[in-house]
Amino acid sequence: MTEITELWLENRRGGKTIGIGEAAPRISFVADGPGPFELRFTHDDGRQETATVLRTQLVGWPFAPLSPRAGGLLRVGDSAEVRIEAGIGDDWGVQFVSPSLTADRSAPRPAYLLRALFDTTSLAADVKHARLYATAHGVYQLELNGRRIGEDILAPGWTSYNHRLRYQTHDVTAALQVGANVVGAWLADGWYRGHIGFDGGVWDIYGPDVALLAQLEITTVDGVHHHVPLTWTWERSPITAVGLYEGETFDARLLDPAWSTADFDAQTWRRAEVLPRDSFEARLEAPTALPVQETEILRPISTERRAGGRIRLDFGQNISGVLRIRLRASAGHAVRLHHAEVIEDGELGTRPLRAATSVDTYIAAGSGDEIYSPRFTIHGFQYAELENWPGELTEGDVEAVVIHTGMQQTAWFDSSHSGLNQLHSNVTWSMRDNFVDLPTDCPQRDERVGWTGDIQVFAPTALRLFAAHGTLTGWLRDVALEQAEQGHVPNFVPWVDCGFPNFPTAAWGDAAVIVPWEMYLNDGDTRILADQYPSMRAWVDLVDDLAGRTGLWNDGFQLGDWLDPTAPPDDPGKSHTDKYLVATAYHVRTARIVADTAALLGRDEDEKHYRALAATATRAFQEEFISASGRVVSDTPTSIAVALIFDLFASPEQAAHAGTRLLELVAQGGFHISTGFVGTPIICDALVRAGSMDYAYHLLQQEELPSWLYPVSMGATTIWERWDSMLPDGSINPGDMTSFNHYALGAVADFLHRAVAGLASEAPGWARIRFEPRPGGGLEHAGARYDSVRGTAAIRWARAGGALDITVEVPAASTGVLVLPGTGEEIEVGPGTHTFQTTFRPAAGDPDAPFLGWRRPDAVEA
Repeated sequence: MTEITELWLENRRGGKTIGIGEAAPRISFVADGPGPFELRFTHDDGRQETATVLRTQLVGWPFAPLSPRAGGLLRVGDSAEVRIEAGIGDDWGVQFVSPSLTADRSAPRPAYLLRALFDTTSLAADVKHARLYATAHGVYQLELNGRRIGEDILAPGWTSYNHRLRYQTHDVTAALQVGANVVGAWLADGWYRGHIGFDGGVWDIYGPDVALLAQLEITTVDGVHHHVPLTWTWERSPITAVGLYEGETFDARLLDPAWSTADFDAQTWRRAEVLPRDSFEARLEAPTALPVQETEILRPISTERRAGGRIRLDFGQNISGVLRIRLRASAGHAVRLHHAEVIEDGELGTRPLRAATSVDTYIAAGSGDEIYSPRFTIHGFQYAELENWPGELTEGDVEAVVIHTGMQQTAWFDSSHSGLNQLHSNVTWSMRDNFVDLPTDCPQRDERVGWTGDIQVFAPTALRLFAAHGTLTGWLRDVALEQAEQGHVPNFVPWVDCGFPNFPTAAWGDAAVIVPWEMYLNDGDTRILADQYPSMRAWVDLVDDLAGRTGLWNDGFQLGDWLDPTAPPDDPGKSHTDKYLVATAYHVRTARIVADTAALLGRDEDEKHYRALAATATRAFQEEFISASGRVVSDTPTSIAVALIFDLFASPEQAAHAGTRLLELVAQGGFHISTGFVGTPIICDALVRAGSMDYAYHLLQQEELPSWLYPVSMGATTIWERWDSMLPDGSINPGDMTSFNHYALGAVADFLHRAVAGLASEAPGWARIRFEPRPGGGLEHAGARYDSVRGTAAIRWARAGGALDITVEVPAASTGVLVLPGTGEEIEVGPGTHTFQTTFRPAAGDPDAPFLGWRRPDAVEA
């Protein structure tokens, strides 16, 4: 009997199916055998609908569309079921309520408490379920009758608030009681009016108010939805000051734990101001992804009492999150919690935090064991120091709470090389730490914004490591909305006007085209292309205009190969690679992608137009940046890699000449990294295309600065922003822009999966899989697993003497081909697990055949 092992709707893999925004959500599931499959939907009113389908992916909703609030139980076969319920769409009957219409801009502001009393006596006997639909200007957390509601952190998250605001659906049935009830809300500035951005940042970017929008509905057994009127009052909370960057100050003496219960006396609380919903232009919509939430708890691996009384904790892993403390202290005793990513000169390395002071303060109530964890701030840290801790620190008194968007991990890699394994772990952690509701650059300093260039280069890796489609779908909506407003794609989205140049920028703005395309390649869903097509086309059209219809983009602001390791600390954009070469190359690439997208969407005239545009830009690139022999302007690894990987040469002979030159440059550089944001994600693939996987292995395994493994050798647990964020003497890079948790340079993890392990998709949505292991680099074994939308695909190879053993796993809904190393023989493989053994002859550069220095490509590998 066929078993269904996973079931989800749209792009919410592993996600919430209550409060969805689609009336006809598409259905996906993983089956361990072929169809047909029976789908059965039992409506809440008892009606049943059935349908038989042959596919497992993106199956169109075969039942009657869901009206707002409607729900039921979806079952696939006999082994998988999930409750589905629509949100309320536009059916809002309440207004925003606010405890603060304006605030002082000069300092972190307090958080507020709001409460509303209601009675269920007339409905209690007939309650079927209750829902609380909520969102905020700011960030909020809910309680009902003294119980926390939901696991969301920093809800409703950060969107382009001028355009769209997500609401959350909370099941509050279990928290209801007969008679008097109280719903309560904690409310703070968050991104809406808090301090965000860099170079001083900005305040009140979206508005001067903080406000809550909450609609409570009770559904009775007769199917009627009852709107429960709520009258809100407010008071200042025990959070006396809070900012996302600055930290949180919590005075427990000011908290009455009963404040959100009916027994609490709230006569002195003030009536909240009403703000009409129609005074704000943002549309309300359901989320496309899981919320930010607690995902893991870490205990310190070492504890040290410092001179002066502070206690230093090392959690062994750089994270995004907060501390959770348990202490016993007298009333008024204040404990301060300090955070940092690294240690410098024996002290917390806080200079890279810039204006993000990242200090939390807890003032004890004196009530015995007290437990505290900040609600409305987040920090990037591995180390923490406790200042003024009362007494001894015992086991369990302090934990690190890892916080990020709840994404299902989908990929794993391992090998016999511990450095590569740690590198992969570092990439995985940096993605976790930087997917805090949207793809950000860093989780620790006064920035934390959605840089388009970072996710553009990292998208293939992100989509491999985690089920990130929901997060990226929402973020791309903001890209399109702000693109339309700005006239181009801002360098980060949501845009924060904090002084950074806001001009069209290649490799950054190209995210509008490349990210949806990579999403399509990963899961085979053309809807993301259809949804983003106007945005994709608008970007390419804009660049075409900027290039004067010549295809050559050689004017204006560009970031180029950002963070080239040869660039000075105070000028990270000073790359050795011509920035207009980068700009024109990306113009070619995105024009081709839009042409391919037009073909998929059946837009024939558009396809012709963009093919012609891409051809014009390709010729312009060749005439401006490539010599007749194949020499590339700038003569850098990045410039050659871009031309190779983007297929910009006029002939195979030019490409071969350039490939030889690339190998020469990399060898002359001692196999040290010499690429920045643009070149790094593609340099290993370019070396393979130039004829040498061996060179890629040497580059991957280099441990001297600059290299991927240099940070590993320095104890890094995440990917650094700069190759030398920490210098060999243990000091922090003197540049103002230094982070120890940026994922962009970790895009190489995709290469570890595809090339080192040999696991790659050969058709959109992993319909066909290419297993092509490339043993080398002295590795004894390597393997990768990917839980694709069709099921688990995996490979493992191990060599011993002259034998190479290979095991591959193909999902039931896919086919595959195994390419044997050395011979290139292709073997078709169907669903299931298959084991092969072949002879193995090590490449030059393996310990079994020592590396002899640079040679021409045809002499590099036997």
